[in-house]
Order: sequence, then structure tokens, then C-alpha cells
Amino acid sequence: MSTLTNDDRKSLSKKDFALPDQKRFPVEDKAHARNAKARAAQSEKAGNLSKSDHAKVDAKADKVLGKD
Repeated sequence: MSTLTNDDRKSLSKKDFALPDQKRFPVEDKAHARNAKARAAQSEKAGNLSKSDHAKVDAKADKVLGKD
């Protein structure tokens, strides 16, 4: 997985994020999609992410991973 610099992250469009309004969980490629699923699970378990947002992250990441 390539590391996103701050400038790279700013240049991504909203559609490249699982939670576009918050610009959280970039999913522009398969590596980032897998990472987003893992981080969303951790965030929900820690109480920093709602179940509905976790489901949104999983759904968007699954599209990128081809798991429609």
C-alpha cells in the first residue's frame, strides 16, 4: 500500500473516500480498501465510529475489492 502524503490526500476526490463528507477512510485502490475495512472495525470497537458508518465503509470498500 502506498503512503498518502497530505497533498496526495487533499488531491483525492470525495468519491475516493468511504465516508466522503468527513474525508475518512480513503479507498482509491484495493490495498487502501482492505485497510479501510480493518480500521473501520477498530474504530467501531473503540466507540469512534457508528455501526451505520462502519457498514458504509464496508460497502464502499467491497465495491473497490469487487465483492459486490
